Amino acid sequence: MSNIPETGRTPRVTIRLVAIQILVFSLMLTLGGRLWYLQIRNGEEYAEKAAGNHVQQVVQPAVRGAILDARGVPLADNETRLVVSASRTELMKMDDGGKAVLTRLADVLDMTYKEVSEKIRLCDAETPQPCWNGSPYQPIPVTDEATTQQALQIRERQEDFPGITAEPVAVRRYPAPYGARTAQVLGYLSPVTDEEIAQTKDTDSPLLSSDQIGRSGLERQYDAALRGDAGVTRYKVDNLGRVIGEAENDKGEPGSSLVTSIDARVQAIAEKELVKAMKEARKQHDRNTNRNYEADAGAVVVMEARTGRIVAMASAPDYDPNAWVGGISAKDYARLTGKKSNYPLLNRAIQGQAAPGSIFKVIPTAAAVKAGYDFDGRYNCSSSYSIGGQVFKNFESQNHGMIDLGRALEVSCDTVYYALAHQEWKKDGGAKPKKNPDDWFYKMAHEFGLGKRTGIDLPNEVTGRVPDRKWKQEYWEANKDAWCKYGKKGGDYVEQIAYENCLEGNRLRAGDSVNYSIGQGDTLVTPIQMAVVYAALSNGGTMYEPTVGKAVISPDGKSVEEIEPKKRGRLPMDAKTLHQTDKALEGVATRGTAAWRFADTGWPQKEIPMHAKTGTAEVYGKQTTSWFATYTDEYAIVMTISQGGTGSGASGPAVRAIYDALYGVGEDGKIDKKKALLPKPQKKLPGINPDGTIEALRQKGFKP
Repeated sequence: MSNIPETGRTPRVTIRLVAIQILVFSLMLTLGGRLWYLQIRNGEEYAEKAAGNHVQQVVQPAVRGAILDARGVPLADNETRLVVSASRTELMKMDDGGKAVLTRLADVLDMTYKEVSEKIRLCDAETPQPCWNGSPYQPIPVTDEATTQQALQIRERQEDFPGITAEPVAVRRYPAPYGARTAQVLGYLSPVTDEEIAQTKDTDSPLLSSDQIGRSGLERQYDAALRGDAGVTRYKVDNLGRVIGEAENDKGEPGSSLVTSIDARVQAIAEKELVKAMKEARKQHDRNTNRNYEADAGAVVVMEARTGRIVAMASAPDYDPNAWVGGISAKDYARLTGKKSNYPLLNRAIQGQAAPGSIFKVIPTAAAVKAGYDFDGRYNCSSSYSIGGQVFKNFESQNHGMIDLGRALEVSCDTVYYALAHQEWKKDGGAKPKKNPDDWFYKMAHEFGLGKRTGIDLPNEVTGRVPDRKWKQEYWEANKDAWCKYGKKGGDYVEQIAYENCLEGNRLRAGDSVNYSIGQGDTLVTPIQMAVVYAALSNGGTMYEPTVGKAVISPDGKSVEEIEPKKRGRLPMDAKTLHQTDKALEGVATRGTAAWRFADTGWPQKEIPMHAKTGTAEVYGKQTTSWFATYTDEYAIVMTISQGGTGSGASGPAVRAIYDALYGVGEDGKIDKKKALLPKPQKKLPGINPDGTIEALRQKGFKP
C-alpha cells in the first residue's frame, strides 16, 4: 500500500504553502501598521495637505452697488459686457510663454500683439501703463468690448486659446446723465493688488484677487459698502484636476447702493458753466501780462446752506471715468497724468489751493470787531497805504473816503484792511512780538475753519494754509538752507526775497500782515472751505462738515442707513456782527462789486435775496485768480478760475447762470417755478431697484 496522504500533496508542497501564508500575513501586518501610521498618527497632517492640494475655488465677483443722485438717477452703475481675459498662470506654462496664443487672440480681437501683451504684463515701478496692477494669479482682462462673434470664436476654438476666457461680466459704467460726468466726485476703480489682499486677509471683509476697488472719489470713500462680497465655490479635484465633489461654499452678496445729495441736472449745468467761463476768460486780454488770460483750471461748489449737503461739485479740466473701465490705455493714461494734462484727476474743489483774494475779507472784518474796532466806525478808504518806503495800493487806486466796514466789504476796499492789520501788527509787538500776542486776524481764520480739512466725505482733501507765526517758523526752518544758498543781496526780485528770507524769514513782518488781510501772500484756501464759510453766513452761523453721501441702501432694499450732516461749529461772530456782515454782502450784490452780475441785470432781489463777494487774487509769476463767493437763503455757491482774471468778470456770469437754473429765473428777471431745479419733496423716490427699495425709503421718510 502507498504511504502518500489522501490529499495528494507531498510534504514539500505543504511546507511551501505554509511559508507563503506566513509571508502574506506578515505583509498584511506591515501594510496595516503603515496605514495606522498614516491615518491615525499623521492623519490630520496628511488630510490638511490633501485638502490644500485638491481643492480649487472659483470666484464669482460681486455686482458693485450703484451710485445715485438725489432723485434716484444713476451716476454710476453696471452693464453686462463680453470680457476676454487671459490667465498668466496658464500662459507661462507654455514653451513660448503664450506668445502664439496671444498672437492668435490679437488677430481675433483686431488688436496688435503688443497691445495684448502690454495689457497682461505686471505693473512695477519701471513699467508704464498699460499694465496689470492686480493679482498675477487671476484672469487679466484684455478687453471688455468684445463682440459676440469674437467671443464665439474664442469659445468654439478653445484648443487654440488655452488660458483664454470670454465671459459675460457686469462691468462698471458711468452714464453721465444730462451730460454730467461728475468725474472727480465719483472717482474710478482699478484691480486690487497682492499687498492689499495681504493687508485685509484677517479682516471681516478680506479682498479677493478678482476684486476691483475704488481709487478716488465716492468709489473709494464708500468702497466697502459698494463692493459687496464675492461668491466663492470650492471644488474637490483629483490629481488629474477632475472634479470629484463640491466643498463648502461662500454665498456672494451684491454691494449696497449709495444715494447722494448731487442733483445730476444741477451738476451738468455747473460743469457746463465752469467750462464756458474758462473759455470766455481766455478771450479776455490781461493788460498786466499783455496777453490773454490762460484760465487753465477751475472749480465750483454748490452747497445747501442749511445742511452742508453738496448739490453739485465740478472741477476742470475733468476726464471720463469710463476710461478706467477694463484697464486704461497707454494713450488715455498719458493724457490724464502727463505734464501737459494739467492733472484732471485732481478734484480742485477739495484739492485745489489758492490765495482767496477779497472773498477772504469777511474774516478780517470779524477779526477787527473782535479786536475792538466798531463795525459802524469810520475808516479811510484811501487810494494807497504806505509802510516805510513800501506803497500798497487800493484796487485800481480807487479812493472812497471815510467809510464803515460794511461799505468796505461792498466796494472791496483794500486800504481799510491794510490799516487795520498794520495797527494790530504793531499792537502785538511788530517784528519783535510780545510774549502772548493777540493775533486776532490769524486766530479768527482758524476759528472760521481754515488751515484744516472740512471733513467732507471724499478722500484726499487738503488743509489749505493760514500763514501765522507758527507756520512762519516751521516754514523758515524747512527752507532756510535753500534760501541762504540761492539768495543774493541786491540781486533780482527772487534773489533779494530769498536773501531776506534767509536772514529773517521766520519773522512775521508788516508786509506779511498787510497782504494777509486781503487774502493775499501765503494764505491758501480751497473752494470747499470757502463754501462752508459762506453757507454758515447764510444759515445764521452754523458750519457743517459737507457731505455728498445721503444714504446707503442694502442690496435687498430693506435697510437704509442715512448719512446725517454733522455740525462742525459756529462762526466766531456775535449775532449783531453776523447780521451786519450779511447786510453788507447783500450790498455787494445790489450796489457793490457784484451788482453788475445781479441787481443791474434783473435779478429778483426782493423774492430771492442775493449776497456775494468778489475776489481777485494776485499770484507771483502767474495771472490773477478769479473768485466769486455767493449765497441765498437756500444755497451757497463758490467758484474759482486759476489765471482767469477778476472775480465778477470771469466767474460771475457762470455763478449767475447756475442760480438762474436753480430758481428758474429768466432773462427778464421773472421766476418760472416750473423751470426751477429746486429739489422738491417727492411722495416716492424714483426706482432704485425693484425689490423694495422705494418702499423702504418712503417708510423711513427719506426725501431728496
